[in-house]
Amino acid sequence: MISTATLEKLRTFDTPTICNIIEVFDVRPRNTGYMDQRIVAAFPEMPPIVGFAATATFRAFAPVRDSDAYSSYDKQVERFGELSGPAIVVFQDLDSPSVAATFGEIMCTTYQSFGAVGLITSGTGRDLDQVHKIGLPIFTNGACCSHGYSSVTQIHIPVHVGGIAIYPDDLLHADRNGVTTIPKDIAAEVADIGDAYVAAEMLIIDAMREQRGNLKLLRERQAAQKAELAKLRAQVSRAKK
Repeated sequence: MISTATLEKLRTFDTPTICNIIEVFDVRPRNTGYMDQRIVAAFPEMPPIVGFAATATFRAFAPVRDSDAYSSYDKQVERFGELSGPAIVVFQDLDSPSVAATFGEIMCTTYQSFGAVGLITSGTGRDLDQVHKIGLPIFTNGACCSHGYSSVTQIHIPVHVGGIAIYPDDLLHADRNGVTTIPKDIAAEVADIGDAYVAAEMLIIDAMREQRGNLKLLRERQAAQKAELAKLRAQVSRAKK
């Protein structure tokens, strides 16, 4: 079980830093585990979010008998209780390209009411001013003014969004830079070593801010940073020795 304290600590880092820290563990290739450039923060000024994937698929191209978005999202929020913590709703839009908005003000207000901390869709959204007003972070592939024949076709299943597979209850971290998964078995350690990782990065950043153009200092700090990161890797790496 991932503690509330761990989730709160993870939220103090931006998503690129989380990606960098995960690399130290050597648990996956460096070009996997995060969403691609198609998934963009609708409200980039909002702070990072951390939560667990409440997955669903969506379609709006044609009428679906006995189903529409406004009669099925109650089933989504009902299953939030199966997650390991706060929900981030993750939609795969089955229409390609998207023909109508995955979400709007009503759905987002409802999700937030049941504890959701964000929403991600491979499709589009609408009511952006209203959703911004309620403070729900959104990550999407664009905007569309109509809901078409909105239908949430399946819930709590694996989905494909932003070039990666997302499974129900996957741990996600997202901000204006994008969205990444965090392997659950290293989440607490990612939080624990985060400050040390940031301190190693600041060895170079602080030096270059204080002494601009000092090549000798740059090389010294590069070596120092490399040594600090090597210590962290020795501490947490899962790579076979």
